Amino acid sequence: MPFHTSAHSQRCAGPMSRRSFLSMGTLGLTGWSLADTLRAETIAKAAGKRLKDKSVIFVWLPGGMSQLESYDMKPNAPVEYRGVLNPIRTNVPGTHICELFPRQAKIADKFNIIRSVHHEFADHGGGHKRFMTGRNPALPVGFVNDAPSVQSIITRKLQRAGQAMPTCVAGVDRGRSGIDVFSMGAAYLGPSASPFMVVGDPSAKDFKVENIGLTPDMEARIDDRIHLLKGMDNLKREMDRSGLMDAMDSFSQRAVGMLTTPAVRDAFDLSKESTQTRERYGYSTYGQRGLMARRLVEAGCRFVTMVWENPFSTPIPKNCTYNWDSHAVNCDMYADARWRMPVYDQAASALIEDIHQRGLDKDVLVIITGEFGRTPKINTQIGTQTGVSQPGRDHWPNAMSFIVSGGGMQTGQVIGATNPRAEYPIERPLSPNDLWATVYQHLGIDPEDTFDDFQGRPMPILPFGDPIKELMPLA
Repeated sequence: MPFHTSAHSQRCAGPMSRRSFLSMGTLGLTGWSLADTLRAETIAKAAGKRLKDKSVIFVWLPGGMSQLESYDMKPNAPVEYRGVLNPIRTNVPGTHICELFPRQAKIADKFNIIRSVHHEFADHGGGHKRFMTGRNPALPVGFVNDAPSVQSIITRKLQRAGQAMPTCVAGVDRGRSGIDVFSMGAAYLGPSASPFMVVGDPSAKDFKVENIGLTPDMEARIDDRIHLLKGMDNLKREMDRSGLMDAMDSFSQRAVGMLTTPAVRDAFDLSKESTQTRERYGYSTYGQRGLMARRLVEAGCRFVTMVWENPFSTPIPKNCTYNWDSHAVNCDMYADARWRMPVYDQAASALIEDIHQRGLDKDVLVIITGEFGRTPKINTQIGTQTGVSQPGRDHWPNAMSFIVSGGGMQTGQVIGATNPRAEYPIERPLSPNDLWATVYQHLGIDPEDTFDDFQGRPMPILPFGDPIKELMPLA
């Protein structure tokens, strides 16, 4: 069932749809060459070396993290606003963040906090569409885009003939790979511009990239014994001999190109990392997706979206919830925070530290955000799972907080401010479009370039917004 806004007398569904796209024809993998030169490409880059191209790691927190329990705490506000968690000092004088973020507190000089982004869409669907497209959606609910997502635009602008790695990748939980679950649809750019989905928990021992495979037509025409027993290299040779590659649609050509290029397979293979590195990120969906994101940008991906919802593949505690949608009917907000936030803290801090220690911080821009913040005033309701009264916060697009790092920017900054109850910006008000203008500048994309919509009208990549000057690269 989709996100919805209700009177909150029942459990807020959040992004809980379990639709999945199992056909490569829906995964947006068109246009990649399978020339033999792909096998000669090397994607491993030594630590400390600059990447050839700039890239972005975009960590998405569906449901919306509370600004008052993370990066914009208000210890002097009344208790029904400030809550029960306390701020702690960071290694940046004068900057404080949540006590559940001790690892981030030690490296606050390596990221920036933005406290003043806001928009007008309080429904999860509207919030997703507003954030992911840089446009006000035609409908304030639902997750189907009427304009292309940023991921689709970047795919169209930066995809190159002959590249083996996908331009854009998205890592999601099992059952969450439908392109509309997080409003990453391509709209008038067509499904071939959609990101490649990596489905499942990469911390699981049996994890593998599942959604690369044969089309039904190929399955009907290739001997099952070859398909199942001889492995991917033999399959590639069999296809080349039979001429089936020429007959496959472009989605499947790209899928097989990825599957049969060892360097590409290696980029997704976390077993190539040391146990120490994997433990540093944490054996959670958050941590291992963060590590995969770093590997993928090193391998040549230009925009990697990693969705951090359920931190583990194990059952969720009754007083906690699936993602960041911390309504009182969904969870005890503080029990959920104490369960979720340490996992987030470890994964986020490891990713930021790793990017800096490997010398990638000039070329890789890291963004960690959700679609909006949470209501400044706490409410209590009976939890649908616990049956007891518990605290929570509802949707709040009027103010949100998130962090950014890398991109060659000055770090250790706090950008923007909200009023004493974190209700709305009072300094440096920004919109999601200002963030996207910053991203496009980092990637070398002109936001005034256009694509034709379904009616043939030229539509700008970004209708408004200015790069955030505080995030511009240092000279």
